[in-house]
Amino acid sequence: MNVSEEAFKRAGKIRLVLFDVDGVLTDGNIYLDDTGTEVKAFNTHDGHGIRLLLHYGFEVGVITGRTSKSLEHRMQDLGVKHVYQGCKDKFLAFQELLSRLELDEQQAAYVGDDIFDLQIMTRCGLAVAVANAHAYVKQHAHCETVNTGGRGAAREVCELVLDAQDLMGQVLTHNLR
Repeated sequence: MNVSEEAFKRAGKIRLVLFDVDGVLTDGNIYLDDTGTEVKAFNTHDGHGIRLLLHYGFEVGVITGRTSKSLEHRMQDLGVKHVYQGCKDKFLAFQELLSRLELDEQQAAYVGDDIFDLQIMTRCGLAVAVANAHAYVKQHAHCETVNTGGRGAAREVCELVLDAQDLMGQVLTHNLR
């Protein structure tokens, strides 16, 4: 990921990393089986990045406008406790979580891909657009991933935060499986 000095400095203050889901943790496609049940595909590298953040004491969460059992199962598997689904107002969920965790906006990173994410992205400490994000979202982000949503973008963000806080050396020398 090509990160400016300012974005790297912002990443050094992050305690909470939040992700949109469709188009960020997934490729943005919606898969429906014959019964109409929604199925999502998640990237294992992204999942490992999230586990690394959790291991090193960061808070991790998702805020999404849709509701999906697939997401619920994946977040439970990863150990992510902050799951906000069916959010008509993502910013309200963002504010509630910050209050509950006693964090300020500058301590939160948000990874998004569409205009519905901008209300959080324009207020958080580190706003990241995935490579396949809407052009307007990219204009308002502090940095942009090389990989697209659902294809390693979340992992890039996890590693950026870990690197900015001098934790990547530990990550590279320890087996966390």
